[in-house]
Amino acid sequence: MSGLHDAAARALHVLDPEDAHRVALLGLRAGLGPVGGADDPILATDLGGLAVGNCVGLAPGFDKDAQVFASMLRAGFGFVECGTVTPQPQVGNPRPRLFRLTEDRGVINRMGFNNRGLDAFASRLAHRRGPVGANIGANKDAEDRIGDYVAGLTRLWGLASYFTINISSPNTPGLRALQTKAALAELLGRLAERRDALPPAGKVPMFLKVAPDLEDGEVETIVETSVAQGLAGIVVSNTTVTRPALASRFAGEAGGLSGAPLRELSTRMLAAFAQAAGDRLTLVGAGGVASGADAYAKIRAGARAVQLYSALVFEGPGLVERIKRDLAQRLRADGFQSVAEAACAR
Repeated sequence: MSGLHDAAARALHVLDPEDAHRVALLGLRAGLGPVGGADDPILATDLGGLAVGNCVGLAPGFDKDAQVFASMLRAGFGFVECGTVTPQPQVGNPRPRLFRLTEDRGVINRMGFNNRGLDAFASRLAHRRGPVGANIGANKDAEDRIGDYVAGLTRLWGLASYFTINISSPNTPGLRALQTKAALAELLGRLAERRDALPPAGKVPMFLKVAPDLEDGEVETIVETSVAQGLAGIVVSNTTVTRPALASRFAGEAGGLSGAPLRELSTRMLAAFAQAAGDRLTLVGAGGVASGADAYAKIRAGARAVQLYSALVFEGPGLVERIKRDLAQRLRADGFQSVAEAACAR
């Protein structure tokens, strides 16, 4: 049946990308999604203390408002990250704001954190079954952006399996400035203070999502600040504002580039974080994962788990099961007993 779901996903390419995504969500909410098989035990992993049945997760952006996480877990993902969600609803940037780069197997988006806000998100997340994370952000017009992150953590505490602090989207002006040393220390300090005051104190993993476009010295600063504030790990990476050679007519569109053109850059950045962090942080690899080989490369670079989204646009929802089968074979072929063992064997 996964072949039929994949064909249906490709058929949606006759629609505008954002309209196609809306139709896909409607289908999933109606129960029309695929059903994955049992997880191979070799794919089990740990996300900063959160045990998951397999290491292949759904990246945020697909399920912004926590509407279809149950369907995506049923499709075979080991964990699903919903969002990005902001305290207040916001419409995001004007359309068109999402572009398929079919020739490049990539996507450019400048969505701008469009979402229905924390209250709507929380009402759906209250029905969570399985590992579902919340990716939290700040409203574009917020006077206190750090306060927005604290509000997101507070409102969703007890509802999400883990949190990801998104300070790396290129589509909210000035947001990436929170990656600088002083701003990051203040942000993570305030979040850690709030986390430790919430019951059970500090027991829900928090991750930081970073850009792939960091400059010399920033990796080490981010690692040391994250460790100092007790974060569980780092997601490497968000979309890139750089532009490699691209064939699509949409190559010049503004926004963040994801998919295959991001693969090498994000994997190099992941390896840099692994070298700086050692075993002090759990790393999640994102950016360009479209096959078992891609997932394996992220793991060998130091990731304990991977996330994907853009590849679903071109391959359909059956992709997750194909990645899991291939990844398990690659791990065994190289003599590894677990994802963690492969991630540490650098």
